[in-house]
Amino acid sequence: MATNPVPHAARTLTLDGWKLRRALSFLFGLGMIVASVMTIRHYFLANYPKTIFTGSFCDISAFFNCDSSAFSEISAVFGIPLGLFGAFLGSLFVLGTIFPSPAFERTNKSLSLLNLAGVLFLGLYSVLHLGSLCLLCSGFYLFSILSFILFAVYGIDHDVRNPLFRWVRPSVKLLAVFAVIAAVLGYSMILYHNARKDAQTGTSVNIVKQFFELPKVAWPSFLSPYWSVKSTEKFEDAPIRIVEYTDFMCPDCLYLSQQLEKLKKDFAGKLNVVIQLFPLDACNAVVPEKGNLHPGACELTYLAAGNLARFPEIHDDLWAHFAQRKDAAWRKALAEKYGTANAPNDPALKELIQKIINTGAEYEKTSDKFSHGIRSTPTMIINNRMIIGTLPYDHLKAIFQALVEESAGGPKKFIENWVEPARKKKK
Repeated sequence: MATNPVPHAARTLTLDGWKLRRALSFLFGLGMIVASVMTIRHYFLANYPKTIFTGSFCDISAFFNCDSSAFSEISAVFGIPLGLFGAFLGSLFVLGTIFPSPAFERTNKSLSLLNLAGVLFLGLYSVLHLGSLCLLCSGFYLFSILSFILFAVYGIDHDVRNPLFRWVRPSVKLLAVFAVIAAVLGYSMILYHNARKDAQTGTSVNIVKQFFELPKVAWPSFLSPYWSVKSTEKFEDAPIRIVEYTDFMCPDCLYLSQQLEKLKKDFAGKLNVVIQLFPLDACNAVVPEKGNLHPGACELTYLAAGNLARFPEIHDDLWAHFAQRKDAAWRKALAEKYGTANAPNDPALKELIQKIINTGAEYEKTSDKFSHGIRSTPTMIINNRMIIGTLPYDHLKAIFQALVEESAGGPKKFIENWVEPARKKKK
């Protein structure tokens, strides 16, 4: 393959034949593509599940959790998942090794620096703000950093003294072509994203049907006294009744709480939500396999449960400051604010929490890996039907509306009225 020649002594990554560094650049770019495509796939699976059985739940680790990224406010820009930009950039690095030229290498070198800045920002945002790190994203971060190192060590213009000229000498023509291609891809992704949103209407209908086909289960033998939403004095008197097994260290529980926060306004006076505390920590003997999944979850549960009268406030405060949940100083301030500093040392409170946790063992197993049905968070029992994991707002709203219709004696033939109408296309 012909390449544009460079001086014999000049350092280059791609212009002097297929050497190991050029092959590595190809492989690292390919790794960026694969990781990005997997990230895009997970984004749509998490945000637009097609069945009631594919909701996200905390089953891997509190820190290494891809759902936090998929549900975050920066997971997509103008409807374009960030993974698309990563896949496009990885494609440029791969093409730069297949069709090398000085202009292409200089442009990719500049883009690798820009990409590094983006990777560092996203990584810090995930760790410091979300309190977790997506394994798929981490793969992209790793290959991006390795690609940058290759350009830093072997890239063209290595001997240029001015750091700006050494790194920022892209081809304006190539950048213009790349920008046009990126715009076309971005617009196509927006159309696809909108199509997936519109498809939620039909999906929500299927979700409602699947919900009513779920086998009924009993309520826990001991109903937690901790409620996050209380519309009626008696739990059974509300049209929509939810027992939510939750863990205040669980990223997917945070997502569910955000959906329920919107839904309690939509269904004001019709919704009761009991929080069946279920920390995946050492105090949980129901799922000993997850005894170290969320270190510190038991202590946080005691702090939250130490003031029953103000529990709804504490509940909302915890989710509003989810990123600070592991910070000892913040926990201390929370305990002082609500007067629960001594809660972790209260035997009666610990006994109560244990009684709530133990109800998770009352349900038959839903996985061969675990002995009991309640084995992950969040798990919801909605009007005596169990849903493991979270569901998007549209799906939950459809289920809730169906339950309101059912409680009012509405015939099921009106199932199409339980979901929002599909958005009309502009002519």
